[in-house]
Amino acid sequence: MITKYTHGKPINTEAVVVPFSPNKLASFPFSHTLENDSFRFSFKMEPDDIVYGLGEAPRGINKRGWIYESYCSDDPFHTETKRSLYAAHNFIMLSGTDRCFGIFVDFPARIKWDIGYTLQDTTEITVEGVDFDIYIITGKLPRDIVREFRRAIGKSYLPPKWAFGFQQSRWSYHNAEAVDRVIDRHDAAGIPLDCVYLDIDYMERYKDFTVNEEAFPDFANYVRAKREQGIHLIPIIDAGVKKEKGYSVYEEGMEHGYFCRRADGSCFEGGVWPGICAFPDFLDPGVRNWFGAKYQGLIDAGIDGFWNDMNEPAIFYSVEGIEKALDKAASLKGENLDLGKFFNLKDTFAGLSNSQDDYSAIYHTIDGKLVNHQRVHNIYGANMTKAAGEYFEKTFGEGKLLMFSRASYIGAHRSSGIWFGDNHSWWSHILLDLKMLPAANMCGFLYCGADLGGFNENATRDLVLRFLALGVFTPLMRNHSALGTRDQEGYSFENSEDFRDIIQVRYRLIPYLYDTFVKARENDDLIFRPLSLDYPADPIARECETQLMLGDECMIAPVYEQNVSGRTVYLPEDMTFVKLSGERIESQPLSKGLHYISAALNEVPLFIKKGKTIPLCKPAMRTEDLKFDEVEYI
Repeated sequence: MITKYTHGKPINTEAVVVPFSPNKLASFPFSHTLENDSFRFSFKMEPDDIVYGLGEAPRGINKRGWIYESYCSDDPFHTETKRSLYAAHNFIMLSGTDRCFGIFVDFPARIKWDIGYTLQDTTEITVEGVDFDIYIITGKLPRDIVREFRRAIGKSYLPPKWAFGFQQSRWSYHNAEAVDRVIDRHDAAGIPLDCVYLDIDYMERYKDFTVNEEAFPDFANYVRAKREQGIHLIPIIDAGVKKEKGYSVYEEGMEHGYFCRRADGSCFEGGVWPGICAFPDFLDPGVRNWFGAKYQGLIDAGIDGFWNDMNEPAIFYSVEGIEKALDKAASLKGENLDLGKFFNLKDTFAGLSNSQDDYSAIYHTIDGKLVNHQRVHNIYGANMTKAAGEYFEKTFGEGKLLMFSRASYIGAHRSSGIWFGDNHSWWSHILLDLKMLPAANMCGFLYCGADLGGFNENATRDLVLRFLALGVFTPLMRNHSALGTRDQEGYSFENSEDFRDIIQVRYRLIPYLYDTFVKARENDDLIFRPLSLDYPADPIARECETQLMLGDECMIAPVYEQNVSGRTVYLPEDMTFVKLSGERIESQPLSKGLHYISAALNEVPLFIKKGKTIPLCKPAMRTEDLKFDEVEYI
């Protein structure tokens, strides 16, 4: 059952699609206080209670013991000290011995979730505003609560089937020759591939919806030639629109008042990749219609997939901010900078990016009224992606184009998938990827995954292979790395046949993974589940954070440490341990309990529940060449 509580005049985030009659705070079931500018409520937790949720967030599957913030943040350093990442997914669920409930706070500004940090037995949630909807979901089992919540927020985005193929990305494959080299080297190594990504350098001077004709001459014919090879090119679209006379997107936006403003009505301007940019006011439906239609130009050239980026929004600097910083630096020229002056100057420049002062200077138009950006920050990127997703579905129908985004809010799951942002080539980020999967599913984001191998820093061969062995199971399977880092395409390392073996396993599993995805979507269910949801009475399963249930048939347990030949795995029931490598299959029945299992770098471990089977097809170099009607069952 879902009960809605409303206070003030909430901004319609469009997260919930089922109508609920609002109740007043007088009947709110938790201890609470309403102050001038915030609402705070809390509940007690028993020692064995587990708190799930928050979608894309740092730390573990069980969220107890830390403070989290819902505030979409352009921060690439995903360490345990952080409180927020790129998304705001305001859903948590408590699972205890005697009670189970979920909470969705539909509020597009900042929320603090103190889940047993200040007081170990208390969760305290602070909504930094007084206009909100809060939904309380009650039920007997956690999975029932998830289904109830997911029904309320609507069906998840359905990607095309080819989007389950392997995808290779880098910042940047800067011209056609670089893209061709990626495809040719994958083919030469026998490593399957469906997509190659075009990062910001494919554009003409980083301008959205343009193509650098020197780097990609005759772009439409080039895209068609790649499609004849079975390859989909996936270009990036950023939130900032370059300020430039003669650039049609900018001039149309200025002419029609489509960009975010300052309080005095002037256009807000901030620096991103192209330099000074204006930012479309995606909270205006008319602006969304305009911007969504802009994708058509690239679609006409044969493009059938996109990734939206920099849409928190990321702002490197504002005009006012950088002028103040430069003035301060000039005023200190020739001075002997002591401790205080030096660090003050350093902090001035470090604070230019994503400044709270700049965010506070931005205004949107909602229902004809100016609304400060800080009141709606968390739905800016979601509405950018909805602009594209709504246009795609209206124009082409469901499941035809690939779309995923960096920033997101619940509700955007109906328009796109997500990736988990700019992670690092750290072993700990294999587990961070795994731990975010069920939480993202709870919030409706089924098509999701991390940058395999890590985006930042230099990856090692074994790290990329172990990352890929988890990515074999994630709907989005993309290797992505940053400018200036070591090449981490599979063919770049010695013995590239190991990468072929791992990625061939993905292609063998696509019939099963796609079917599992569609079932979860249609049934408002999870693809990935903590063991505790399936085995709530098992104390070891309730605390396990390095394994996940996959569908109704399997359990996954990736190897996540360096210089090891395997790992210890807990089986909550009798299962068959399967090792997959290329077309090779090894299997061994194992009894319930702890086992040390070996897995070479070119092997994918999988555990199949007793009495269950999964289909495998023959691998192919492209998803379009897979024979879904010719499978074997293991």
